[in-house]
Amino acid sequence: MDLGEVLSYTARMTSEQLAELSKEQLIVIILQLQERIAKLEAAGGNQGPPAGPTSAKESSPPWVKRNRPKREGPKKPRRKRDPKHNHARRLETPTRTVDHRLDRCPKCDGSFQQETLAYARQVIELPPPQAVEVIEHRVISSFCPQCLRWHTAELDLTGQVFGQGRMGVGITALVAYLRNSLRLPYRRIQDYLLTIHQLVISVGELVELLHEMRRVTHKEVEGLKKQAQASAILHADETGWRENGQNGYIWGFFTPGEEPVRYYEYDASRGQAVVARILGGKFHGHLATDFYAGYNDYEGPHQRCWTHLLRDLHELKEDHSQEAEVLEWAGSVRKVYDEAKQWLATARAPDQEARAKKYVELTGRTHELGLQFAKNKDSPCCALAKRLMRHEDELFQFVLVAGLSADNNLAERSLRPLVVIRKISGGSRSTDGTQTRMALASLFETWRARGLNAYAEGLKLLSCPKAIKAQAPA
Repeated sequence: MDLGEVLSYTARMTSEQLAELSKEQLIVIILQLQERIAKLEAAGGNQGPPAGPTSAKESSPPWVKRNRPKREGPKKPRRKRDPKHNHARRLETPTRTVDHRLDRCPKCDGSFQQETLAYARQVIELPPPQAVEVIEHRVISSFCPQCLRWHTAELDLTGQVFGQGRMGVGITALVAYLRNSLRLPYRRIQDYLLTIHQLVISVGELVELLHEMRRVTHKEVEGLKKQAQASAILHADETGWRENGQNGYIWGFFTPGEEPVRYYEYDASRGQAVVARILGGKFHGHLATDFYAGYNDYEGPHQRCWTHLLRDLHELKEDHSQEAEVLEWAGSVRKVYDEAKQWLATARAPDQEARAKKYVELTGRTHELGLQFAKNKDSPCCALAKRLMRHEDELFQFVLVAGLSADNNLAERSLRPLVVIRKISGGSRSTDGTQTRMALASLFETWRARGLNAYAEGLKLLSCPKAIKAQAPA
Protein backbone atom coordinates (compact mmCIF):
# COMPACT_ATOMS: atom_id res chain seq x y z
CA MET A 1 0.00 0.00 0.00
CA ASP A 2 1.58 3.36 -1.08
CA LEU A 3 1.23 6.67 0.70
CA GLY A 4 -1.73 7.88 -1.37
CA GLU A 5 -3.67 4.72 -0.63
CA VAL A 6 -2.74 4.99 3.06
CA LEU A 7 -3.97 8.59 3.28
CA SER A 8 -7.15 7.81 1.38
CA TYR A 9 -7.77 4.77 3.56
CA THR A 10 -7.18 6.59 6.87
CA ALA A 11 -9.27 9.58 5.78
CA ARG A 12 -12.29 7.33 5.33
CA MET A 13 -11.85 5.66 8.70
CA THR A 14 -13.79 6.72 11.75
CA SER A 15 -12.24 7.29 15.16
CA GLU A 16 -13.49 3.85 16.31
CA GLN A 17 -11.83 2.13 13.33
CA LEU A 18 -8.55 3.95 13.98
CA ALA A 19 -8.69 2.75 17.58
CA GLU A 20 -8.93 -0.85 16.37
CA LEU A 21 -5.63 -0.64 14.43
CA SER A 22 -2.77 -2.47 16.03
CA LYS A 23 0.33 -0.75 17.26
CA GLU A 24 2.38 -2.22 14.47
CA GLN A 25 -0.03 -0.94 11.78
CA LEU A 26 0.10 2.59 13.20
CA ILE A 27 3.89 2.55 13.29
CA VAL A 28 3.97 1.53 9.60
CA ILE A 29 1.66 4.39 8.65
CA ILE A 30 3.73 6.91 10.64
CA LEU A 31 6.98 5.76 9.04
CA GLN A 32 5.50 6.03 5.56
CA LEU A 33 4.29 9.57 6.30
CA GLN A 34 7.69 10.62 7.65
CA GLU A 35 9.40 9.23 4.56
CA ARG A 36 7.03 11.11 2.30
CA ILE A 37 7.55 14.37 4.20
CA ALA A 38 11.32 14.03 3.91
CA LYS A 39 11.10 13.55 0.13
CA LEU A 40 8.86 16.61 -0.22
CA GLU A 41 11.21 18.76 1.85
CA ALA A 42 14.18 17.62 -0.22
CA ALA A 43 12.43 18.49 -3.47
CA GLY A 44 11.01 21.77 -2.16
CA GLY A 45 13.53 23.98 -3.94
CA ASN A 46 12.55 22.63 -7.40
CA GLN A 47 8.78 22.94 -7.05
CA GLY A 48 8.57 26.71 -7.11
CA PRO A 49 7.11 29.03 -4.48
CA PRO A 50 4.01 28.01 -2.55
CA ALA A 51 0.63 29.24 -3.61
CA GLY A 52 0.34 33.00 -3.23
CA PRO A 53 -2.47 35.19 -1.89
CA THR A 54 -4.58 34.63 -5.02
CA SER A 55 -4.96 30.90 -4.43
CA ALA A 56 -5.65 31.57 -0.74
CA LYS A 57 -8.48 33.93 -1.68
CA GLU A 58 -9.91 31.40 -4.07
CA SER A 59 -9.90 28.69 -1.40
CA SER A 60 -11.18 30.90 1.46
CA PRO A 61 -14.88 30.78 2.39
CA PRO A 62 -17.07 33.61 1.03
CA TRP A 63 -17.67 35.03 4.50
CA VAL A 64 -13.94 35.65 5.11
CA LYS A 65 -13.00 39.29 4.61
CA ARG A 66 -10.13 39.60 2.13
CA ASN A 67 -6.97 41.51 2.89
CA ARG A 68 -6.85 45.01 1.55
CA PRO A 69 -4.10 45.42 -1.07
CA LYS A 70 -1.24 47.61 0.00
CA ARG A 71 -1.28 51.10 -1.44
CA GLU A 72 1.60 51.80 -3.76
CA GLY A 73 3.43 55.09 -4.03
CA PRO A 74 4.01 57.77 -1.40
CA LYS A 75 1.77 57.79 1.65
CA LYS A 76 -1.10 60.23 1.47
CA PRO A 77 -0.60 63.10 3.94
CA ARG A 78 -2.95 63.08 6.88
CA ARG A 79 -5.74 65.58 6.67
CA LYS A 80 -5.47 68.32 9.25
CA ARG A 81 -8.02 68.48 12.02
CA ASP A 82 -10.66 71.18 11.73
CA PRO A 83 -9.61 74.08 14.00
CA LYS A 84 -13.06 74.22 15.56
CA HIS A 85 -12.39 70.80 17.13
CA ASN A 86 -9.04 71.82 18.64
CA HIS A 87 -10.21 72.59 22.13
CA ALA A 88 -10.51 70.82 25.43
CA ARG A 89 -13.77 69.64 26.95
CA ARG A 90 -15.95 72.63 27.72
CA LEU A 91 -16.54 73.24 31.41
CA GLU A 92 -20.01 74.14 32.60
CA THR A 93 -20.85 76.98 34.94
CA PRO A 94 -21.09 75.29 38.35
CA THR A 95 -24.40 75.54 40.17
CA ARG A 96 -22.89 74.31 43.45
CA THR A 97 -19.32 74.20 44.72
CA VAL A 98 -17.95 71.70 47.24
CA ASP A 99 -14.48 72.36 48.70
CA HIS A 100 -12.25 69.48 49.78
CA ARG A 101 -9.41 70.49 52.14
CA LEU A 102 -7.21 69.02 54.87
CA ASP A 103 -7.61 70.25 58.43
CA ARG A 104 -4.14 69.19 59.62
CA CYS A 105 -0.88 68.21 57.95
CA PRO A 106 -0.99 64.45 57.31
CA LYS A 107 2.79 64.15 57.95
CA CYS A 108 3.50 66.23 61.04
CA ASP A 109 -0.03 67.04 62.25
CA GLY A 110 0.74 70.76 62.05
CA SER A 111 -1.71 73.51 61.12
CA PHE A 112 -1.78 75.12 57.67
CA GLN A 113 -1.15 78.82 57.02
CA GLN A 114 -1.81 79.22 53.27
CA GLU A 115 -3.91 77.40 50.69
CA THR A 116 -4.37 77.46 46.93
CA LEU A 117 -6.51 75.60 44.41
CA ALA A 118 -4.78 72.42 43.26
CA TYR A 119 -7.31 71.35 40.65
CA ALA A 120 -11.05 71.21 40.08
CA ARG A 121 -13.23 68.41 38.82
CA GLN A 122 -16.82 68.80 37.63
CA VAL A 123 -19.54 66.20 38.09
CA ILE A 124 -22.79 66.69 36.17
CA GLU A 125 -25.78 65.22 37.97
CA LEU A 126 -29.56 65.47 38.03
CA PRO A 127 -31.35 66.77 41.11
CA PRO A 128 -33.75 64.37 42.84
CA PRO A 129 -37.09 63.99 40.98
CA GLN A 130 -39.54 66.66 42.02
CA ALA A 131 -43.10 65.74 42.87
CA VAL A 132 -45.90 67.91 41.52
CA GLU A 133 -46.90 70.90 43.57
CA VAL A 134 -50.57 71.01 44.54
CA ILE A 135 -51.55 74.63 45.12
CA GLU A 136 -54.88 75.32 46.80
CA HIS A 137 -56.19 78.80 46.10
CA ARG A 138 -58.48 79.81 48.96
CA VAL A 139 -60.81 82.74 48.25
CA ILE A 140 -61.79 84.53 51.43
CA SER A 141 -64.99 86.54 51.87
CA SER A 142 -64.85 89.45 54.26
CA PHE A 143 -67.77 91.29 55.90
CA CYS A 144 -67.88 95.08 55.85
CA PRO A 145 -69.73 96.54 58.87
CA GLN A 146 -70.15 99.92 57.10
CA CYS A 147 -72.11 98.69 54.07
CA LEU A 148 -73.26 95.50 55.77
CA ARG A 149 -72.13 93.33 52.84
CA TRP A 150 -69.78 90.42 52.24
CA HIS A 151 -66.97 91.07 49.74
CA THR A 152 -65.05 88.32 48.00
CA ALA A 153 -61.61 88.63 46.38
CA GLU A 154 -61.48 88.00 42.62
CA LEU A 155 -59.54 84.90 41.67
CA ASP A 156 -57.56 85.43 38.46
CA LEU A 157 -55.43 82.44 37.41
CA THR A 158 -54.76 83.62 33.88
CA GLY A 159 -51.42 82.25 32.71
CA GLN A 160 -51.48 79.48 35.31
CA VAL A 161 -54.31 77.17 34.30
CA PHE A 162 -56.92 76.74 31.53
CA GLY A 163 -60.46 77.70 32.51
CA GLN A 164 -61.78 75.60 35.36
CA GLY A 165 -59.22 72.83 34.86
CA ARG A 166 -56.82 71.55 37.50
CA MET A 167 -53.64 70.98 35.49
CA GLY A 168 -51.34 73.98 35.26
CA VAL A 169 -49.69 75.32 32.12
CA GLY A 170 -46.37 73.77 33.14
CA ILE A 171 -47.86 70.28 32.99
CA THR A 172 -49.56 71.12 29.69
CA ALA A 173 -46.29 72.35 28.15
CA LEU A 174 -44.48 69.21 29.35
CA VAL A 175 -47.16 66.86 27.98
CA ALA A 176 -47.12 68.68 24.63
CA TYR A 177 -43.32 68.44 24.49
CA LEU A 178 -43.32 64.72 25.29
CA ARG A 179 -46.06 64.07 22.76
CA ASN A 180 -44.85 66.19 19.83
CA SER A 181 -41.07 66.47 20.17
CA LEU A 182 -40.31 63.07 21.71
CA ARG A 183 -43.32 61.36 20.06
CA LEU A 184 -44.21 59.36 23.17
CA PRO A 185 -47.50 57.43 23.33
CA TYR A 186 -50.00 58.53 25.95
CA ARG A 187 -49.34 55.46 28.10
CA ARG A 188 -45.62 56.27 28.21
CA ILE A 189 -46.40 59.87 29.16
CA GLN A 190 -48.58 58.55 31.98
CA ASP A 191 -45.74 56.33 33.16
CA TYR A 192 -43.22 59.18 33.06
CA LEU A 193 -45.43 61.58 35.03
CA LEU A 194 -46.16 58.90 37.64
CA THR A 195 -42.54 57.74 37.98
CA ILE A 196 -40.77 61.10 38.02
CA HIS A 197 -43.42 63.50 39.36
CA GLN A 198 -45.85 61.18 41.21
CA LEU A 199 -48.73 62.55 39.12
CA VAL A 200 -51.67 60.29 38.33
CA ILE A 201 -53.49 61.46 35.20
CA SER A 202 -55.85 59.75 32.76
CA VAL A 203 -55.37 59.43 29.01
CA GLY A 204 -58.52 61.46 28.43
CA GLU A 205 -57.14 64.36 30.43
CA LEU A 206 -53.85 64.22 28.54
CA VAL A 207 -55.75 64.45 25.25
CA GLU A 208 -57.85 67.35 26.51
CA LEU A 209 -54.74 69.26 27.63
CA LEU A 210 -53.39 69.12 24.08
CA HIS A 211 -56.73 70.26 22.67
CA GLU A 212 -56.69 73.21 25.08
CA MET A 213 -53.17 74.13 24.03
CA ARG A 214 -54.24 74.10 20.39
CA ARG A 215 -57.15 76.45 21.16
CA VAL A 216 -54.96 78.78 23.19
CA THR A 217 -52.21 78.99 20.57
CA HIS A 218 -54.59 79.42 17.63
CA LYS A 219 -53.33 82.92 16.79
CA GLU A 220 -49.71 81.81 17.02
CA VAL A 221 -50.31 79.07 14.45
CA GLU A 222 -52.13 81.51 12.18
CA GLY A 223 -49.12 83.80 12.50
CA LEU A 224 -46.86 81.03 11.20
CA LYS A 225 -49.18 80.60 8.23
CA LYS A 226 -48.98 84.31 7.44
CA GLN A 227 -45.19 84.25 7.73
CA ALA A 228 -45.07 81.41 5.21
CA GLN A 229 -47.36 83.33 2.84
CA ALA A 230 -45.21 86.45 3.12
CA SER A 231 -41.88 84.69 2.54
CA ALA A 232 -39.76 85.06 -0.59
CA ILE A 233 -39.11 81.29 -0.91
CA LEU A 234 -41.58 78.58 0.03
CA HIS A 235 -41.22 74.81 -0.20
CA ALA A 236 -44.41 72.75 -0.41
CA ASP A 237 -45.26 69.07 -0.33
CA GLU A 238 -48.10 66.77 0.70
CA THR A 239 -48.49 63.30 2.15
CA GLY A 240 -51.31 61.00 3.16
CA TRP A 241 -53.12 61.10 6.52
CA ARG A 242 -56.18 59.16 7.68
CA GLU A 243 -58.85 60.75 9.84
CA ASN A 244 -61.27 58.29 11.43
CA GLY A 245 -60.42 55.75 8.73
CA GLN A 246 -60.97 58.20 5.84
CA ASN A 247 -58.14 59.12 3.50
CA GLY A 248 -56.93 62.70 3.54
CA TYR A 249 -53.71 64.67 3.12
CA ILE A 250 -51.29 66.78 5.09
CA TRP A 251 -50.20 69.86 3.18
CA GLY A 252 -46.90 71.27 4.37
CA PHE A 253 -45.41 74.70 3.63
CA PHE A 254 -41.87 75.43 4.77
CA THR A 255 -39.48 78.37 4.53
CA PRO A 256 -35.65 78.41 4.72
CA GLY A 257 -33.54 81.16 6.26
CA GLU A 258 -32.75 82.43 9.73
CA GLU A 259 -36.40 82.41 10.87
CA PRO A 260 -37.71 79.20 9.27
CA VAL A 261 -41.38 78.26 9.37
CA ARG A 262 -42.90 74.78 9.42
CA TYR A 263 -46.63 74.97 8.77
CA TYR A 264 -48.93 71.93 8.41
CA GLU A 265 -52.59 71.83 7.40
CA TYR A 266 -54.96 68.92 6.81
CA ASP A 267 -57.41 68.68 3.93
CA ALA A 268 -59.47 65.80 2.63
CA SER A 269 -58.55 66.80 -0.93
CA ARG A 270 -55.28 66.64 -2.82
CA GLY A 271 -56.50 68.89 -5.61
CA GLN A 272 -55.40 72.27 -6.89
CA ALA A 273 -58.12 74.00 -4.87
CA VAL A 274 -56.10 73.49 -1.68
CA VAL A 275 -53.08 75.32 -3.10
CA ALA A 276 -55.35 78.10 -4.34
CA ARG A 277 -57.02 78.40 -0.92
CA ILE A 278 -53.78 78.61 1.04
CA LEU A 279 -51.53 80.51 -1.39
CA GLY A 280 -53.87 82.16 -3.87
CA GLY A 281 -53.42 85.93 -3.81
CA LYS A 282 -51.32 85.74 -0.63
CA PHE A 283 -48.00 84.29 -1.73
CA HIS A 284 -45.99 85.86 -4.56
CA GLY A 285 -42.51 84.44 -4.06
CA HIS A 286 -40.69 81.44 -5.50
CA LEU A 287 -42.51 78.15 -4.88
CA ALA A 288 -40.36 74.98 -4.79
CA THR A 289 -42.24 71.70 -5.34
CA ASP A 290 -42.03 68.36 -7.09
CA PHE A 291 -43.74 67.74 -10.44
CA TYR A 292 -47.20 67.00 -8.99
CA ALA A 293 -49.89 68.63 -11.14
CA GLY A 294 -51.66 70.08 -8.10
CA TYR A 295 -49.15 72.95 -8.09
CA ASN A 296 -49.44 73.74 -11.80
CA ASP A 297 -51.97 76.54 -11.35
CA TYR A 298 -49.61 78.62 -9.26
CA GLU A 299 -48.94 81.69 -11.39
CA GLY A 300 -45.79 82.92 -9.66
CA PRO A 301 -42.16 81.83 -10.22
CA HIS A 302 -41.78 78.10 -9.70
CA GLN A 303 -38.79 75.82 -9.06
CA ARG A 304 -39.30 72.10 -9.71
CA CYS A 305 -37.34 69.49 -7.79
CA TRP A 306 -34.30 68.17 -9.64
CA THR A 307 -33.97 65.26 -7.22
CA HIS A 308 -37.24 63.80 -8.50
CA LEU A 309 -36.20 64.35 -12.12
CA LEU A 310 -32.78 62.74 -11.62
CA ARG A 311 -34.40 59.77 -9.90
CA ASP A 312 -36.69 59.25 -12.89
CA LEU A 313 -33.71 59.55 -15.25
CA HIS A 314 -31.89 56.88 -13.25
CA GLU A 315 -34.87 54.53 -13.48
CA LEU A 316 -35.05 55.19 -17.23
CA LYS A 317 -31.40 54.17 -17.64
CA GLU A 318 -31.89 51.02 -15.55
CA ASP A 319 -34.95 49.96 -17.54
CA HIS A 320 -33.17 50.53 -20.88
CA SER A 321 -29.57 49.82 -19.97
CA GLN A 322 -28.87 48.23 -23.38
CA GLU A 323 -30.04 51.19 -25.49
CA ALA A 324 -27.17 53.57 -26.13
CA GLU A 325 -29.46 56.35 -27.35
CA VAL A 326 -31.41 56.40 -24.08
CA LEU A 327 -28.26 56.37 -21.96
CA GLU A 328 -26.73 59.19 -23.97
CA TRP A 329 -29.85 61.36 -23.72
CA ALA A 330 -30.26 60.82 -19.96
CA GLY A 331 -26.58 61.58 -19.45
CA SER A 332 -26.94 64.82 -21.43
CA VAL A 333 -29.80 65.99 -19.19
CA ARG A 334 -27.78 65.19 -16.08
CA LYS A 335 -24.79 67.01 -17.52
CA VAL A 336 -26.79 70.25 -17.89
CA TYR A 337 -27.80 70.09 -14.23
CA ASP A 338 -24.25 69.31 -13.08
CA GLU A 339 -22.91 72.27 -15.05
CA ALA A 340 -25.47 74.57 -13.43
CA LYS A 341 -24.46 73.45 -9.93
CA GLN A 342 -20.77 73.71 -10.82
CA TRP A 343 -21.23 77.24 -12.16
CA LEU A 344 -22.94 78.36 -8.95
CA ALA A 345 -20.20 76.76 -6.85
CA THR A 346 -17.32 78.37 -8.74
CA ALA A 347 -18.78 81.75 -9.74
CA ARG A 348 -17.85 84.46 -7.25
CA ALA A 349 -20.92 86.48 -6.30
CA PRO A 350 -22.43 86.60 -9.81
CA ASP A 351 -24.61 89.62 -10.52
CA GLN A 352 -28.14 89.38 -11.82
CA GLU A 353 -27.06 89.92 -15.41
CA ALA A 354 -24.66 86.95 -15.27
CA ARG A 355 -27.33 84.81 -13.63
CA ALA A 356 -29.87 85.70 -16.31
CA LYS A 357 -27.40 84.92 -19.10
CA LYS A 358 -26.60 81.51 -17.61
CA TYR A 359 -30.31 80.82 -17.08
CA VAL A 360 -31.09 81.46 -20.76
CA GLU A 361 -28.23 79.19 -21.83
CA LEU A 362 -29.30 76.28 -19.59
CA THR A 363 -32.97 76.63 -20.48
CA GLY A 364 -32.12 76.59 -24.19
CA ARG A 365 -30.13 73.38 -23.83
CA THR A 366 -32.91 71.55 -21.95
CA HIS A 367 -35.37 72.82 -24.58
CA GLU A 368 -33.30 71.20 -27.32
CA LEU A 369 -33.09 67.96 -25.34
CA GLY A 370 -36.85 67.99 -24.89
CA LEU A 371 -37.47 68.53 -28.59
CA GLN A 372 -35.31 65.53 -29.37
CA PHE A 373 -37.90 62.96 -28.19
CA ALA A 374 -41.05 64.89 -27.13
CA LYS A 375 -42.90 63.98 -30.35
CA ASN A 376 -41.52 60.46 -30.63
CA LYS A 377 -44.15 58.40 -28.80
CA ASP A 378 -42.25 55.17 -29.43
CA SER A 379 -39.14 56.37 -27.59
CA PRO A 380 -38.69 55.53 -23.88
CA CYS A 381 -37.48 59.12 -23.41
CA CYS A 382 -40.76 60.64 -24.62
CA ALA A 383 -42.40 61.14 -21.20
CA LEU A 384 -39.39 62.83 -19.60
CA ALA A 385 -38.76 64.86 -22.76
CA LYS A 386 -42.32 66.21 -22.51
CA ARG A 387 -41.67 67.06 -18.86
CA LEU A 388 -38.64 69.10 -19.86
CA MET A 389 -40.72 71.00 -22.40
CA ARG A 390 -43.65 71.53 -20.01
CA HIS A 391 -41.52 72.86 -17.15
CA GLU A 392 -38.60 74.39 -19.04
CA ASP A 393 -39.06 77.75 -17.24
CA GLU A 394 -39.20 76.02 -13.84
CA LEU A 395 -35.98 74.00 -13.88
CA PHE A 396 -33.30 76.65 -13.40
CA GLN A 397 -34.92 79.30 -11.23
CA PHE A 398 -32.29 78.39 -8.62
CA VAL A 399 -29.69 79.90 -10.97
CA LEU A 400 -31.57 83.21 -11.03
CA VAL A 401 -32.32 83.51 -7.29
CA ALA A 402 -29.67 83.32 -4.59
CA GLY A 403 -30.71 81.04 -1.73
CA LEU A 404 -33.22 79.06 -3.80
CA SER A 405 -32.56 75.32 -3.72
CA ALA A 406 -32.60 73.13 -6.83
CA ASP A 407 -34.47 70.41 -4.93
CA ASN A 408 -37.39 70.08 -2.55
CA ASN A 409 -35.50 68.24 0.17
CA LEU A 410 -36.53 70.80 2.79
CA ALA A 411 -40.18 69.84 2.36
CA GLU A 412 -39.39 66.13 2.26
CA ARG A 413 -37.43 66.28 5.51
CA SER A 414 -39.97 68.51 7.23
CA LEU A 415 -42.83 66.10 6.48
CA ARG A 416 -40.88 63.09 7.76
CA PRO A 417 -41.81 63.46 11.48
CA LEU A 418 -45.52 63.28 10.65
CA VAL A 419 -44.91 60.43 8.22
CA VAL A 420 -43.27 58.45 11.03
CA ILE A 421 -46.22 59.19 13.32
CA ARG A 422 -48.64 58.11 10.60
CA LYS A 423 -46.83 54.81 10.09
CA ILE A 424 -47.14 54.08 13.82
CA SER A 425 -50.64 55.33 14.59
CA GLY A 426 -52.27 55.27 11.16
CA GLY A 427 -53.57 58.82 11.60
CA SER A 428 -56.10 60.38 13.96
CA ARG A 429 -59.57 59.39 15.08
CA SER A 430 -61.40 62.73 15.09
CA THR A 431 -61.38 66.20 13.58
CA ASP A 432 -60.19 67.65 16.88
CA GLY A 433 -57.34 65.16 16.96
CA THR A 434 -56.24 66.10 13.43
CA GLN A 435 -56.42 69.83 14.10
CA THR A 436 -54.47 69.46 17.33
CA ARG A 437 -51.83 67.31 15.66
CA MET A 438 -51.32 69.80 12.79
CA ALA A 439 -51.30 72.91 15.01
CA LEU A 440 -48.86 71.58 17.61
CA ALA A 441 -46.65 70.06 14.92
CA SER A 442 -46.43 73.51 13.30
CA LEU A 443 -45.35 75.08 16.60
CA PHE A 444 -42.90 72.45 17.81
CA GLU A 445 -41.27 71.80 14.43
CA THR A 446 -40.83 75.56 13.89
CA TRP A 447 -39.19 75.93 17.31
CA ARG A 448 -36.93 72.98 16.57
CA ALA A 449 -35.95 74.40 13.16
CA ARG A 450 -35.07 77.71 14.83
CA GLY A 451 -32.88 75.97 17.41
CA LEU A 452 -35.11 76.97 20.32
CA ASN A 453 -35.95 75.04 23.48
CA ALA A 454 -39.38 73.66 22.53
CA TYR A 455 -40.51 73.06 26.11
CA ALA A 456 -39.43 76.54 27.27
CA GLU A 457 -41.10 78.18 24.26
CA GLY A 458 -44.34 76.30 24.90
CA LEU A 459 -44.34 77.23 28.57
CA LYS A 460 -43.63 80.88 27.77
CA LEU A 461 -46.45 80.96 25.23
CA LEU A 462 -48.98 79.35 27.58
CA SER A 463 -47.98 81.59 30.48
CA CYS A 464 -48.67 84.75 28.48
CA PRO A 465 -52.00 86.25 29.65
CA LYS A 466 -52.73 87.57 26.15
CA ALA A 467 -52.42 84.08 24.70
CA ILE A 468 -54.77 82.64 27.30
CA LYS A 469 -57.45 85.27 26.65
CA ALA A 470 -57.16 84.96 22.84
CA GLN A 471 -58.54 81.46 22.71
CA ALA A 472 -60.00 80.23 19.46
CA PRO A 473 -63.56 78.94 19.56
CA ALA A 474 -63.83 75.29 20.55
